[in-house]
Amino acid sequence: MVETSARLLRLLSLLQTHRDWSGTDLAARLGVTTRTVRRDVDRLRELGYPVHATAGRSGYRLGAGTDLPPLLLDDDEAVAVAVGLRTAAGGTVEGIEETSVRALAKLERVLPSRLRHRVHALQSMTVPMTGAERGIDPAVLTAIAAACRDHEGLRFDYRAHDGTESVRAAEPHRLVHSGRRWYLVGWDVDRGDWRTYRVDRLRLRTPNGPRFVPRDPPDEDVAAYTSRAISTSPYRYQGRFTMHAPAGEVAALLPPTMGTVEPVDERTCTLRCGANLLNELAVWVALMDIAFDVHEPPELVDRIQALADRLAEAATPADAEPG
Repeated sequence: MVETSARLLRLLSLLQTHRDWSGTDLAARLGVTTRTVRRDVDRLRELGYPVHATAGRSGYRLGAGTDLPPLLLDDDEAVAVAVGLRTAAGGTVEGIEETSVRALAKLERVLPSRLRHRVHALQSMTVPMTGAERGIDPAVLTAIAAACRDHEGLRFDYRAHDGTESVRAAEPHRLVHSGRRWYLVGWDVDRGDWRTYRVDRLRLRTPNGPRFVPRDPPDEDVAAYTSRAISTSPYRYQGRFTMHAPAGEVAALLPPTMGTVEPVDERTCTLRCGANLLNELAVWVALMDIAFDVHEPPELVDRIQALADRLAEAATPADAEPG
């Protein structure tokens, strides 16, 4: 049995070289008869690997989508790994969400259909008891990840933050996970510019668009680009502050969805963030309990002064004597 399994793995590795193999050549490579090769090919087909017969000389070719190393797992192990990756992709294990999506996209390509059905059934019947927002369907994430990898255009219905809906066409570049939400960074074909899309607001259309030649990304640090896009641009007011503390200390106080921090020197940094209300922007920065200077927007200075006067008045006892 061990010898047979090893031979199947060797046969699968030979078939993955993307060429047609005759039964005679395979038999010579494996040191067996052509009859044994035919039996081994049938075993691979039973395991879900699409081995196609080619015309002439009883040749064989491995079907598309099987260029990964052979899956050295039994059925139960494969299902357990896939479910674990789907769970991690949902954000329940901090720091491995993106890696899980990539691994899941690869794994699902080689899972036989019977195992994919088991994975999907188990996932659909499982309800996580967490306080987190409703997660993204891992199938959507893996579809987007595959399009990024294969440089295939995406078409999707998209709902903007103000509720308006539109049909978008994009050249996907990367998926970015903020800790709470998933974002797609891509080139918007109709708008001719880079855009950041919340994955929970898009609904994929099929089939995918045409293949494209990848563009230079908007920033070498795609995560930093996404942080700037989602922490400032959607808001009415764009705040810029000098914080009198090291960049690392300030960054530790806020998630990447709330603002971006750039060091100025060892003791100060620049904080950029956004809000739809001036009061909200002022209070949020003040609650960090770090001395700061306001640069933008200019009207925020007057609002902070008004808030300071109001707070000072509220802190004064009602029976205190004036002066």
